[in-house]
Amino acid sequence: MVDFAMDVFRQLYPNQEVPKTLRDKRSSVVTQLKQLQSETEPIIKIFEDQTVVEQIESTRDGRDLFQFLEKEHNFKLKMLDTLYAYAKFQYECGNYTGATEYLSFHRVLVPPEDKRAISSLWGKLASEILMQNWDAIMEDLQRLQEVIDSNQSFTTPLQMLQQRNWLIHWSLFVYFNHPQGREFIIERFLYQAHYLNAIQTACPHILRYLTTAVITNKSLKTKRQQVLKDLVKVIQQETYTYRDPITEFIECLYVNFDFDMAQQKLRECETVLTNDFFLVALLDDFIENARHLIFETFCRIHNCISIDMLAEKLNMASEQAERWIVNLIRDAPRDAPLDAKIDSKLGHVVMGIQNVSPINKSSRRLRHWCFAAKTWPLILKRRRRP
Repeated sequence: MVDFAMDVFRQLYPNQEVPKTLRDKRSSVVTQLKQLQSETEPIIKIFEDQTVVEQIESTRDGRDLFQFLEKEHNFKLKMLDTLYAYAKFQYECGNYTGATEYLSFHRVLVPPEDKRAISSLWGKLASEILMQNWDAIMEDLQRLQEVIDSNQSFTTPLQMLQQRNWLIHWSLFVYFNHPQGREFIIERFLYQAHYLNAIQTACPHILRYLTTAVITNKSLKTKRQQVLKDLVKVIQQETYTYRDPITEFIECLYVNFDFDMAQQKLRECETVLTNDFFLVALLDDFIENARHLIFETFCRIHNCISIDMLAEKLNMASEQAERWIVNLIRDAPRDAPLDAKIDSKLGHVVMGIQNVSPINKSSRRLRHWCFAAKTWPLILKRRRRP
């Protein structure tokens, strides 16, 4: 990183000499690198040994692997500290590939009760994020969640809440880049009670990202309505602590049925998404799916709708709105068809009668009860605190 800083300085000030502080810093870093390399070289040679590689691949228990290395290669516990220090140094120098490799070895061998065990997992996650290895990061997130939820490394509920809070925020890098990320964010943030409670307690602003994931996730299909109902309940519970145009859009649409205000909030959402690091790439998907929700909700209330009125609600020209509705009806999935017809002469959209089977009704009620059983005890407990 010092070399990078020196290169930037030369580009900005081509006629000036690099400051002595940067040159001294580089000399210090090089000296530290050589020292760590000499200390780590014997450890690296051990891990490069073919028998060790085979043992690592075949052994799942870190304690068994450590005993093997201790017996066959005279591996010492203090070598783990050296390996950790070298991995951290590589990370600080911008060599994230090297940091990931060394932290992988450290993670396998370090005892769960070691104070650096959790730091090693966080370091590997950070390195993978910076290299954008999204599939590997999903595994790291799952491993971190298991460690945090097992409560082996934390002595107080506050520490667990802090760790979950960090995991929630770091996972945003993954969930908005991985192909299935928006499905995972819904599953973890909305339907895992510990993480929903962490959001409600420490970081209600995460509701912005959860709401966006629900709106833009096309894979929900027939489950969308139930997920939206569950999301609306959470938004209503937290409306006194956090609101933004994205959550207010859902409130206007599904709580107040105020389509004019929903249209206004949708325009405000464009500004929010444009200026949000995680959401800017989803702007077009968000607007398209939000219009779909407006149309869907409007059609549930009315059997016959003027295309001109609908175009106004969708903030579109009449001809554009008519083409958009035609495409929406045509492209609707087979398992969730949109029963609607367009009367071009009268300029109307005529909705069919949508029957819900008793099985679907029972299934929706059961999901609602399960969700309520998980979340309400946590909410009541939090509100009773002095």
